[in-house]
Amino acid sequence: MSIQLTESAAKHISKELSKKPEALGFRLGTKKAGCTGFSYVVDYATEITDNDEVFESRGIKIVVDRDSLPMLEGLEVDFVTTNLLNQGFEFHNPNVKETCGCGESFNV
Repeated sequence: MSIQLTESAAKHISKELSKKPEALGFRLGTKKAGCTGFSYVVDYATEITDNDEVFESRGIKIVVDRDSLPMLEGLEVDFVTTNLLNQGFEFHNPNVKETCGCGESFNV
């Protein structure tokens, strides 16, 4: 299993995690949503359960629930800043076969 963070994503996540002393890492997953099937879920990991897998990229712990693993294999997470008001995560997922027109959901 391979999930990678770009340097930009790792710097952003590290900065945000430092503001949350209860956070153990970066939680990444999927949920059923949108017109094509799934959307990404990002959060702070405040616990690690028996249903979680833990990976590390650029010194950041990435916590993923086992149900999301097949859809996230090979994922690269980037953090892009277009301007002061437009910034956020971009997901480069080799498993995606289709995305909706607005880019909010995907199908594998």
